[in-house]
Amino acid sequence: MEFSKPTGQAINLILLQGLFIVDHYLEYVIVCLLLAFQFQTLISIMSGNALRDLNTLPTPERKNDSSSKGNFTKPCNGKTIENVEEQLKKSLSSVQINGGETLNVQHNKSSASVQINGGETVNVGVEVANSEVEYIESENLSDLEDVDTCLKKLLPGLDSKDWILVVETLNNVRRLSVFHKERMHSMLGDLIPLVVKSLKNPRSAVCKTAIMTSANIFSAYNDDLIDSLDPLLVQLLLKASQDKRFVCEAAERALEAMTTSVSPMLLLPKLQPYLKNRNPRIRAKASMYFSRSVPRLGVEGIKEYGIDKLIQVAASQLSDQLPESREAARTLLLKLQTVYEKSHGLSTVVSENPEMGSWENFCLSKLSPLSAQAVLRVTTNIAREGLVIGS
Repeated sequence: MEFSKPTGQAINLILLQGLFIVDHYLEYVIVCLLLAFQFQTLISIMSGNALRDLNTLPTPERKNDSSSKGNFTKPCNGKTIENVEEQLKKSLSSVQINGGETLNVQHNKSSASVQINGGETVNVGVEVANSEVEYIESENLSDLEDVDTCLKKLLPGLDSKDWILVVETLNNVRRLSVFHKERMHSMLGDLIPLVVKSLKNPRSAVCKTAIMTSANIFSAYNDDLIDSLDPLLVQLLLKASQDKRFVCEAAERALEAMTTSVSPMLLLPKLQPYLKNRNPRIRAKASMYFSRSVPRLGVEGIKEYGIDKLIQVAASQLSDQLPESREAARTLLLKLQTVYEKSHGLSTVVSENPEMGSWENFCLSKLSPLSAQAVLRVTTNIAREGLVIGS
């Protein structure tokens, strides 16, 4: 069977039919794309309106609506999942604590990513409470109305997971320290570990209130705290070495209260191990308060504690990494030189003889040659500077 060869007219007809089919197909595709785009736009507008209406609802209606439609969850700090409904409940305008003092709360809107319809992620404005605690100075603390009830709630309050309650209880500890220290004295053994726990709290409001509480406890109980001092001391030295200025300043005030309240004869052995701490900033703080505590011993107290021990401590700090440690060591050495020369009936005025007599011999007998030279260089230079200024 033979097929005839198609003519040119037939070929043109076939091509026209093919172009017609392709043209209709393209029109169909374009129409489908336009419909899909319009549908997507419509869905976006409807979703936006619905979310906007949700945000404008009063809080009770929003709670009812969320409870009927299920819970929306969002990540919080990358670790926990909180309920949007629970977050809204936390949006309080103010909280009354401590029998009348107000814990101010500011509301800021932040976007929370929530998943709806099995996977679509949208941003919903949620009001999140940012709290600012008003710190009370010791002189502004007021007395408690019901001391017995406060004492019963003290330990559970300090051990609570509610940070606002912890702050309230810490301030009650401060009040008891000021107005009723005898009533709280028997609880110190259980109380101090919970205050230390608050000192370790990452929330600045809890930490700073605990630091202020430590200062009040030092002022109230003095040497009675010596057996519980170590955990408090290490935390306060750490906080005083931080970069957060308001925490650092509060810790320094607490350490100052410690040096003025606790007997230096008991305090110096507690501070001395921290002079060799790995952290140079902790060493610097320990050196500062060690140096400030020594003069409180007085001449007889320094002799009783051991001037040879103290000069060795000061000499070791002269070569420390931080200037605060070195300055504290220089201050301490000058005090020790004055006490030594007064106790031996010597004049603090340097004679023309380059040797310093008894003080020099004392340094050479108690220190290594290099350390003795460093100590003598400091005390001699400063003494000579004093002569020049005095002349």
